[in-house]
Amino acid sequence: MKRIILFLLTNVAIMLVLSVSASLLGVNRFLTANGLNLGMLLAFAALMGFGGAFISLLLSKPIAKWSTGARVIAQPANGVEAWLVHAVAQQARQAGIGMPEVAIYEGAPNAFATGATKNSSLVAVSTGLLDAMSREEVEAVLAHEVAHIANGDMVTLTLVQGVVNTFVIFLARVVGYFVDQALRKDDEEAHGPGIGYMVTVVVCEILFGVLASIIVAWFSRRREFRADSGAARILGRPQPMIAALRRLGGLAEGELPKNMAAFGISGHGALALFSSHPPIEERIAALQSGRPA
Repeated sequence: MKRIILFLLTNVAIMLVLSVSASLLGVNRFLTANGLNLGMLLAFAALMGFGGAFISLLLSKPIAKWSTGARVIAQPANGVEAWLVHAVAQQARQAGIGMPEVAIYEGAPNAFATGATKNSSLVAVSTGLLDAMSREEVEAVLAHEVAHIANGDMVTLTLVQGVVNTFVIFLARVVGYFVDQALRKDDEEAHGPGIGYMVTVVVCEILFGVLASIIVAWFSRRREFRADSGAARILGRPQPMIAALRRLGGLAEGELPKNMAAFGISGHGALALFSSHPPIEERIAALQSGRPA
């Protein structure tokens, strides 16, 4: 419930900020007496599409901590915590990135990485993962998350999300405008958008949003192969990552908040097209074959 409330409040706050920004910039006035101003609409769609994606990216670390209850290891309290911090520090140096914050959270086996830049990131592992895996397997999971950071996956996925969001918002309103015009072609006294416009925009945003989700999920799956191979490079061999994936295949994975699910070590959607992660078997096969991601 805490995750759901935080997710809703964050999105409402982001939409309010973007709505006020659109009003101040004047880009929300794309419906004019002379028709649809496509240039203004594109500016509005880009502001809403990229703005939401990048605000979420900038807030990703604090939201991750709040939503999972992750505790950052500022000063290791025991041998396990000291080992985690040391392992991540060593991998970060090898990957050429700044030292991420290292955190532990209570939950079923999973791990994630987040952060706005390569040098301001967070790697978190669950207590369930630490209990279920050997140290070598945990190191492979950590390397996978460090590889995500080194590959710039957070920013890249944000850009992809921003592009698809922009096109969803833009195309939904273009279709809505022409549907509304067709429905009211004999009404010469009508001014401004009608009910046809509003209903069509909502329906199109849902339909186009589903298609956009498929595109983002496809990109996310490609990214997982790259992070797996990146982990193999950091560790110097693929066997620990293969062992970690095999172990994950036999565990009940921990659910992550929606905004971080794509950066967990594992995760699957109800349908393959919407899954943020490829099947474990495919990831293992890719590592065994040594094929490039």
